[in-house]
Amino acid sequence: MRVLVVHGPNLNLLGTREPEIYGSLTLEEINQEIKNKAQELQMELKIFQSNHEGTIIDFIHENKDWAQGMVINPAAYTHYSIAIRDAISATQIKTVEVHLSNIESREDFRKISVIKDVCHAQISGHGLNSYLLGLEKLKE
Repeated sequence: MRVLVVHGPNLNLLGTREPEIYGSLTLEEINQEIKNKAQELQMELKIFQSNHEGTIIDFIHENKDWAQGMVINPAAYTHYSIAIRDAISATQIKTVEVHLSNIESREDFRKISVIKDVCHAQISGHGLNSYLLGLEKLKE
């Protein structure tokens, strides 16, 4: 199975960005664990991070014929990016939305996901394991 892993804005700062909320692992450490899990599940990965909405959309579009699944942490774009939602819907890539923190227990605006309705599943609040569970969900 070929899978995209997309990290949204500010996730490049993991490890130093509000570790009490997002944990102390860096994005590189998270990516390594994702690669290890993907190898166990016999998945081929393309991992991508951007702070720019259009760049994320372009990456999804460019890989629509390659990818059979996608795990995406849209980060702040979760709450308002109709454009990323439309990219997921238009490409029809089986997608799992993931979040490190539990968005349901955070600020009111973070409880809203405009993305989840076009996703196969949403997993949040499990830190690194949100990504790993997302890969497992795609494999089902």
